[in-house]
Amino acid sequence: MKKQVIIVLIFILIVGCTSVPRYISSSSSSRSSSSRSSSNYKRKLPSSKAKNPKLIPVIKNPKLSYRQSWHGTASYYGKKFHGKKTASGEIYNMHAFTAAHKTLPLGTMVKVTNIANKKSVIVKINDRGPYIQGRIIDLSYAAAKKLDYVGNGTAEVKIKVLKFGDNSYKK
Repeated sequence: MKKQVIIVLIFILIVGCTSVPRYISSSSSSRSSSSRSSSNYKRKLPSSKAKNPKLIPVIKNPKLSYRQSWHGTASYYGKKFHGKKTASGEIYNMHAFTAAHKTLPLGTMVKVTNIANKKSVIVKINDRGPYIQGRIIDLSYAAAKKLDYVGNGTAEVKIKVLKFGDNSYKK
């Protein structure tokens, strides 16, 4: 009896320690079609304070009553990520007009306006992020420079969707 209990506990421990992939494939047709099925969500990168990473929605069909404009804080990323692969599979170019957004489909074109100086730029969503609480978009260095907030690091912006992307990944 004691041996059986130990075996069951070891089994539970092994099953409980299996890892979950960062991105969940949406190509699986055997998944449930419920609104909270795991195919509609991806794992959020854990913050240093988070004990359990949260799931955030990935927009599947943006034409169904989806918000098309936001106000919030934008940041930018530059040299540290230059030349590295983005979530879309593209290589990040800090001199291109691109951005990272948590939920908009990859390939979406958005107009970002700096509220303080009214300067605007059109960027393509090709990455996921930002993963810092309170920020709604990460722009490339070139886009941040055009909006004139490189010196500040962040800016209050308005984002407007111009064209939804197809969420495709380039191999």
